[in-house]
Amino acid sequence: MTPKDRSRFSNDALLLFVLVLLFASAASAEWREKVLYSFQGGNDGALPAGGVVFDPQGNLYGVTEAGGPASCAPIGNYCGTVYELSPPVKQGDPWTKTQLYMFKGKKANDGEAPDGGLVIDKAGNLYGVTAYGGTGDCTLAGVPGGCGTVYELSPPPTKGGQWTYASLYSFKSGKDGYLPLGDLVFDGAGNLYGATYFGGGKGTTCNPDYQYCGTVFELSPPKTKGGKWTEKVLHSFAGGTDGANPNGGLVLDSKGNVYGTTAGGGGTGCQGPGCRIAFELKSDPKAGGAWTEKMLHIFTGGDDGAGPNGGLIFDAKGALYGTAGGGGSQGLGIVFRLATKLSGGWGESILHNFTDNTHGRGPGGPLAFNAAGNLYGTALGGTHLRGVLFRLISGSGGSSWVFSDIYNLAGPPDGSYPSARVVFDKNLYSTTEGGGNGQVCQGGCGTVIEASP
Repeated sequence: MTPKDRSRFSNDALLLFVLVLLFASAASAEWREKVLYSFQGGNDGALPAGGVVFDPQGNLYGVTEAGGPASCAPIGNYCGTVYELSPPVKQGDPWTKTQLYMFKGKKANDGEAPDGGLVIDKAGNLYGVTAYGGTGDCTLAGVPGGCGTVYELSPPPTKGGQWTYASLYSFKSGKDGYLPLGDLVFDGAGNLYGATYFGGGKGTTCNPDYQYCGTVFELSPPKTKGGKWTEKVLHSFAGGTDGANPNGGLVLDSKGNVYGTTAGGGGTGCQGPGCRIAFELKSDPKAGGAWTEKMLHIFTGGDDGAGPNGGLIFDAKGALYGTAGGGGSQGLGIVFRLATKLSGGWGESILHNFTDNTHGRGPGGPLAFNAAGNLYGTALGGTHLRGVLFRLISGSGGSSWVFSDIYNLAGPPDGSYPSARVVFDKNLYSTTEGGGNGQVCQGGCGTVIEASP
């Protein structure tokens, strides 16, 4: 063997060794998933929405959009429920589910169809929104269904007692908001911020069955215990170039400015409901605290994405991260970052293009960072076409993000169709809209899942 041959052999062997190491590393990094709970439909709940939140004791809390009593006209058994999952005392035992509340609907003047996850305060109180119900006089298909609510559930003074439900605000008639959805968010003073898909008093072209084009609102707690919460519309969307139908998942910066995305409006160059936008709302003390809207990015429907999903998150440097369910190089969706430019304004970077069904498409819920600064999220598609959990690891300086689908959901009795936020302790937790072993719902009634490396 000549020196040249030996050199070639040595290089080939080194390459093979590296490939083996990479394969072994990838194999050892394969994630495991298990279903913590399968919803059974009916009073047990179905179609979990918005993911889950932790309390300090490690219990998980969430909502189901459907299930509960069949008393919620005009949408039937979509009353919805709020649940708690408690971790097992002994390793290997199942998690324990407790039903905290079942919504009753318009006839009881509480909410129905909770359309978004929960937030939890330091005292353990839970807050969320329902798309319908409440005391408002909105109608759907000619049937009074209410305009939606913001609600609170308070834990009992002694363990095992009954949780206390309170409706903090019922949207009235459309101008103050109609059909709230997505997660709420707190500021440092205890005010809640959220979005309604319709209502607000502006725009006439967003939907023939619902009034106006949506709002971002603030709900302020009473100054004295037992008083009423106060709602204030920060911005009413007018459709078109202003944007339309904010889709929840708002986020606040350290100055109290509000950021989010819309499901419509934003430009005239796209088919359907418009190009959609990412926006900022800022309060101007010089104008008496009036809020003004600023476009951060108008999506074109091309390589920069289309249909940004509700939910933006900040990194430590003030950049925003999110997903869009369409657009990108193959039209299957993107993960994007929005950051301020030295020249002013905001610029978009594409962190990942979804390019084939096998590795995911149509990313759904908001992203989440883990402690190491990696991004995690959910998407449809996958090996079994039932959805994927994915991870993005950042390269040097936040560039060259490396994508991997860390788990492919398989459908019943596994979960199906993840579209909610993920949360962490040392493992990852989320919900799926379908799958599980529930027999009442076609394709399963949904699950709560845990994934671990």
